[in-house]
Amino acid sequence: MNRILSTFLCFFMLTFMNAQIHEVGVFVGGSNFIGDVGPTNYINPNKLALGVLYKWNKSTRHSWRASYIQSTIRSNDLRSDAPNRLQRGFSFKNNIQELSAGVEFNFFDFDLHELTTKITPYVFTGLNYFRYDYQYFSNGATEFSKKEFALAIPMVLGAKSNITPHLILGIEVGARYTFTDNIDASNPDLPNALQFGNINNKDWYVFSGITLTYTFGNNPCFCPQ
Repeated sequence: MNRILSTFLCFFMLTFMNAQIHEVGVFVGGSNFIGDVGPTNYINPNKLALGVLYKWNKSTRHSWRASYIQSTIRSNDLRSDAPNRLQRGFSFKNNIQELSAGVEFNFFDFDLHELTTKITPYVFTGLNYFRYDYQYFSNGATEFSKKEFALAIPMVLGAKSNITPHLILGIEVGARYTFTDNIDASNPDLPNALQFGNINNKDWYVFSGITLTYTFGNNPCFCPQ
């Protein structure tokens, strides 16, 4: 009876641990902005972006993921191909601090218990909560008004591989559709403040870079023989 109970408990613990492989790591890359100021290139990193992330791998196909990333967002009309923006010549920079949570889906099985090298594309989406500088233009330059918070929806596409039994290297590009139109100070809700651009389109920002995570939680089960 004790042997059966020990085997059952061992199997339960192994199953529980196998379903809860964890990852912690870092994100290093660049950021760019898509809005009413500067170029509209989708992938055009021009400022450093740094962050940390955590994943709870619920299966070989999906994980819960949370992260914190910060960067200075910068854009300049003089780098745009649009004649009206070149003539206007506005520029801005903003500080973004982002908290993100959601679900990451693997296109292929990504079993961290197997020692063989695996590669899979993946997508991530969820919800972001970020802080930025609420600004407005005055005499062609931005002026700070206050710190503001907003929501965004991340749309991330990447690929990853286990380069060692405990290290996973990934590369990803993630666009954030925000629920604000004033990251670039183009649409401030302030008295007598300058408003310009397309007020019907919200701002986007993009983080492109690499992730390196360390996996843990796959402990052996010491079953009786």
